[in-house]
Amino acid sequence: MSERTLEIDRVSKRFGDITALDSVSFDIRPGELFGFVGSNGAGKTTAMRIVLGVLAADSGEVRYDGEPVGHETRTRMGYMPEERGLYPKMKVLDQLVYLAQLHGLPANEAHRSAEDWIGRLGLSERRGDEVQKLSLGNQQRVQLAAALVHDPDVLVLDEPFSGLDPIAVDVMSQVLREKAATGVPVVFSSHQLDLVERLCDRVGIIRSGQIVGYGSVADLTANAAPRITVVAPGAPWGWAAALPGVRVISEQPESTVVELGPDVDDQAVLTAALATGPVHEFARHRPSLAELFRNAVTEGSVA
Repeated sequence: MSERTLEIDRVSKRFGDITALDSVSFDIRPGELFGFVGSNGAGKTTAMRIVLGVLAADSGEVRYDGEPVGHETRTRMGYMPEERGLYPKMKVLDQLVYLAQLHGLPANEAHRSAEDWIGRLGLSERRGDEVQKLSLGNQQRVQLAAALVHDPDVLVLDEPFSGLDPIAVDVMSQVLREKAATGVPVVFSSHQLDLVERLCDRVGIIRSGQIVGYGSVADLTANAAPRITVVAPGAPWGWAAALPGVRVISEQPESTVVELGPDVDDQAVLTAALATGPVHEFARHRPSLAELFRNAVTEGSVA
């Protein structure tokens, strides 16, 4: 494994009768943006808390740069929890300086770094405000600044884009790209799958505590079964349902989307569509990450 890689190796965690994580394994490479996606309760936050040492795994190991992650390594990580982890009555600048010093930065360096991130994240006019007086979007920016202010070696972000307006999403996206470009492994969870697809080098899809999809978005979509959108105004309802090896994904008046099984010739679908009358559109495409995700959480696999 490459240097500075963060590895989660066969990590399991139970809470009573509930299995939150079941032998979960994935890695985040240096300079990589890794998207960690799953439904609520799938195990994303539990995995992140184990990486940070907030929770202890029942089995398995977390490693960074080939070594088990301990306290010293975790002080070099930046963590952004989904729930607000800030002191509500503390001013923005004072809070960031304090958190930077907690991570070991000298006072002068902590001030410089805090001011730098306040400026870069568009918070200069709010630097003297109490966090509780900020909008939710600005609180989210402060939370990101808190994760970055000590110049971490690893970034672990739980739903960092939640509640942000489009401009703030662009700002945060650029910051994450810049951090990854310096060689920092960056892992974040998000329900905004179009954003994950656009930003991430690789993705892990988790369902009921198990990884059910893992790899680059290009690889995952390339390996997925192809789909065809057919617009045939004269086709009767259910015309595609009986075609061998073909699964109907959605059907609307005049428009049907089908998924092709292995070795199914798309021309057979076209022939069947033409038998019903004129075909105005016949478009083959690969599923998006959102479509893969829906398959994974309903059927247990992206395949």
